[in-house]
Order: sequence, then structure tokens, then C-alpha cells
Amino acid sequence: MGKPKIRFGGYTDEWEEKKLEEVSEFITKGATPTTYGFEWQLSGIPFFRNDAIKNNQFVYGDYSYISEKANEALKRSEIYANDILVAITGDIGKVGIIPKSIEKGNINQHIARVRVTKESDPYFIYQSLCTEGQQRKYQLIKTGLSMPQLSLEQIRKTIVLCPSLSEQKKIGYYFQNLDHLISIYQRKYEEAKILKKYMLQKMFPNKGKNKPEIRFKGFTDAWEQRKFPEFVSFFNGLTYTPDDVQDTGTLVLRSSNVKNGEIVDADNVYVSDKVAISENVQKGDIIVVVRNGSRALIGKHAQIKAFMPNTVIGAFMTGLRSEQSSFVNALLDTSAFEKEIAKNMGATINQITGYMFSKMEFMIPSEKEQQKIGDYFTNLDQLITLHQRKCDKLKKVKKFMLQNMFLQN
Repeated sequence: MGKPKIRFGGYTDEWEEKKLEEVSEFITKGATPTTYGFEWQLSGIPFFRNDAIKNNQFVYGDYSYISEKANEALKRSEIYANDILVAITGDIGKVGIIPKSIEKGNINQHIARVRVTKESDPYFIYQSLCTEGQQRKYQLIKTGLSMPQLSLEQIRKTIVLCPSLSEQKKIGYYFQNLDHLISIYQRKYEEAKILKKYMLQKMFPNKGKNKPEIRFKGFTDAWEQRKFPEFVSFFNGLTYTPDDVQDTGTLVLRSSNVKNGEIVDADNVYVSDKVAISENVQKGDIIVVVRNGSRALIGKHAQIKAFMPNTVIGAFMTGLRSEQSSFVNALLDTSAFEKEIAKNMGATINQITGYMFSKMEFMIPSEKEQQKIGDYFTNLDQLITLHQRKCDKLKKVKKFMLQNMFLQN
């Protein structure tokens, strides 16, 4: 049948084409317990729906519990560790594998369960179903259907390309370790984001208060209410026409260049240096989306972390400059800024004007405390970015290895 581009040493045999039913003990789908007269329980056997599968991973989802009696009645769809789940409605073809932490559970009718034979490696088969080629085939079934659905027969006839069991185990173990690393950094990233959200709530005063709940040692003075322009200066973006756009020149930062509080390369626009007459961004500046068709994007912002020559902002952006820019950047992450946007923007216009900015008021500490708070959140943001980049890098490695360690059918 063929050989993959990357293999472990000592393996040279060609892979064989098999149907999923040939490498499985049993392929079935679940049912709804209440249809058979069983009630949901507060504890017991976990019962999973198709939201348990996301991005080809098992993520638990919004699961419920059923009784042992209900599980026994629905034993046909009982699941154990290393069973493979396939979404057969909704986002069809997405797969997940049951972790060892789940001793047993059950599933509803929107999920198919694949339990592979001892002559096959479950993690290898699972990763085979994750490949772009296989996912593309499932998506072709989905195209054109108002209510996409995979039948059990289509699952059973799915083609998998398999090497020897020994090679399957090596490949499966490799991807199991890779997935474990990805989950570690994903968890660290999520934990750091939760910590940031918590500290933003505690290190800035609540409404009606003039002191935060958590402070650095040595700071006891009350914070003062100040208007935004008292501690921040503003600069406007560049207005240009489609005729001004070219392949190189001065970069114009727009809303597409702001993602998760970072400046990113995305749908970049360049204009002639002669056209770029607005102010160049400086390190420490904060750029804010002030006009957009999507109301949810108003207020999205990012800090310029490095020297960026020949770079300006677009007309739908506003630049903020402050001696304590890291503190201001953290302030813009708080609910206080969100509330000021909602209060000043109104119900119909998706924009923040200079006048609206001038009316905004915030509680502000001394400059020394601002510096401490700004440094803390800068370090926390760097940690979040570090974990995210490591996770993204590992995902790219996995994508490459899936393309090269598997035959694409």
C-alpha cells in the first residue's frame, strides 16, 4: 500500500489498508437513558454527550451521571479507557480517546464508540482518525447536508492504513507523549490566565472602594479617582485609501493585528512611507480598537513590546501613551475599563471617540505603586505568552508528524 515519510528505525514493511471494523471488536453508539425510564443522578456512572469531543480531544464536556442499573441496561454503549469516540452528529468525524482516569462511563446517541482489538494499538488508530486526510473525508460527508450525520456503517467502513502491531505501538506511544506535553502547557496557560483574572479583580479597587484587596508591601494610601487624559495622552491613526496600499513600506496596525493582548502578523497592510504621515508607534504604547463593525472588538488592545520602526496605527485605532504604560495596559484588562466603554459608547454606535475617552474616570494609585503593579502584570503576561507559544509550537510539531508518520489515505 505504501510507506510513510518518517519511520522508527528497523521498520521497512509496507502498510496495509484495513476497514475500521476489521481492527475493532465492536462499533456502536449510545442512547438517552430517560427514553428507557431512567432518571439522571447526582453521582454514579458518568454519561457523556458529543460536547465531550473538541478539537479531536476528549474534554469531558457537560456530562451527567446515571445509575449502575441504567448503565447495565445500556451496557452496549458502555465505555472504558482507550475506547475511541467519534462524533456522528454536529461536528461529525471529530474524535477523542477515553483517558485511563475513567474506569467506565456511557454515551448518548450522538457519539459512536470504537473499541479496537488486541491486534491493534488504540492510540495509533485514534491518531490515524485525527489525520488531515481522514478528517477531510468526514467533512466531505458533512458538506451540503442541513443536519450532518455519520452512520455507523460509514464509521465501520472507514479506511485506516496500518503497519505491524509493533510499529503501531511505537507510533501510538510517541503521540501519547506528545499529547501529554501539549496538555501540560495548555493547562499551565489556562492556569496563568485564571491567575491573571483573579489578580486583576484583587489588585484594583472594587466599585465604591478606594483600596484594592491585595497590595504590595509598603503601600497603604487610598487610590484617587482621575480622568483618563490626566495620566494618558492619545494619538490618532492613519487614514489611507486602497490606492495607498502596497506590498512593502510602512506597516499599518489594525484590529487584525491585535490578538489576545499581543501584536501579531495577520492580514498585514503596508502603505508608502510618503503616505504614512501619522505618528510612529513607540515601545510601551498601547493601541486600542475604537471603531469596528463588531461591538465585541471595541476596546481590544495590545502593548507595543519592542521597537517597531516604520509602523503606524490605522484610523480605526487610537494610541495611548503613558509614563506607566504597563499599569495602564493592565487597567485596560479590568472590568472597570469594560464598564467605562459600555457607559460612554451608548447602544447604537460601535466606536469610542476622543471625547468619550476624555470622560472616562479610573481609580489610580501613586506612581511607585503603578510601577509595581505594571511590572507584575507584564511578567504574568510574559508567562502566559510563553506557555501559549510552547503549546502552539508542540501543536505544529504534532501536525507535521501526523502528516509524515502516517500514510494519508
